[in-house]
Amino acid sequence: MFAPDTRATLQAVVDLVNTRSEPDTLRSVGDVRDWATRHQFAGRSVGSEAELREMRELRAPLRELLTASRDAASARVNDILRDLDVHPQLVRHDAEDWHIHLVSADAPLAQWVLGDAAWAMIDLIREDELSRIAVCADDTCDGLVLDLSRNRSRKFCSTRCANRNATAAFRSRRRATTGLD
Repeated sequence: MFAPDTRATLQAVVDLVNTRSEPDTLRSVGDVRDWATRHQFAGRSVGSEAELREMRELRAPLRELLTASRDAASARVNDILRDLDVHPQLVRHDAEDWHIHLVSADAPLAQWVLGDAAWAMIDLIREDELSRIAVCADDTCDGLVLDLSRNRSRKFCSTRCANRNATAAFRSRRRATTGLD
């Protein structure tokens, strides 16, 4: 449905946004480095307090972008691309096949993430697939869910939220049939 780099970027950005949910899991330089490594942004991470601050500050605007209407998301993507003054380049390196780099190799990690997020959103906007990103169905969670499944069945941001809801549903059914808890 989407190019592999689009899928990977969307997952990385959703994961970054979800670090805001309690407990906040982006609290140290090491947390940024772990996130960057997990999502193959490692070559661009400098591991500084300034980078940590930039990445933490990026979460709210990324959440707004990912949850915006199609028109609002389109306007925001255009603003991001204009502000970053991107110059898309088709590149191939390491074990990766051809993909696009928007910013220079020495650009800060936050610029890489913001630019890649905007570029990935172009695919969702053009294909009218913004519904692939939603807020977690768990009433106690504000995490985002990226659902790239064919049947669009993903409702929860994590196994923890899914398990909590499955347990609650089981207990509710059990109470209804047996009167027991």
